[in-house]
Amino acid sequence: MLTQTYKTILVGVDGSEQADLAYKQAIEVARRNNGRVIVAHVIENQVYTMMGYSSLNDSLLDQETENAKEILNECEQYAKSVDFTQVETMITYGAVKEVMCKTLPEKYDVDLIMVGQSGLNAVERFMIGSVSSYIIRHAPCDVLIVHPDKEK
Repeated sequence: MLTQTYKTILVGVDGSEQADLAYKQAIEVARRNNGRVIVAHVIENQVYTMMGYSSLNDSLLDQETENAKEILNECEQYAKSVDFTQVETMITYGAVKEVMCKTLPEKYDVDLIMVGQSGLNAVERFMIGSVSSYIIRHAPCDVLIVHPDKEK
């Protein structure tokens, strides 16, 4: 009989409903496994780097960082509301796929990555590629896709 326990669960949040649902599920999985949740908001700084230095880019990056802080603060508040303390939040900068599949799993010895099901349609997935599908194919550990609640 397989009895896999997950001690360190990584979940990326971006303010979407799918990511929020994945985060809430991650807390419950961590609770059952006596584990912890690493919550990351990744800011794609490559976009700003490619556009070159400008005060407009700086203010856009500042705005995105403020949004990230707000999202992570909401995550911390939710964890407190369900009496779960083993949560660590972070803002990281870089390519989302690289950070979620390589950098953070290695740094924190992650044994499960939880992602929300992509809300992208087929054309959007083709154009920008789904982070979820990339993680499924390249993750160094188990991946759990959290599907939206059918009752909503």
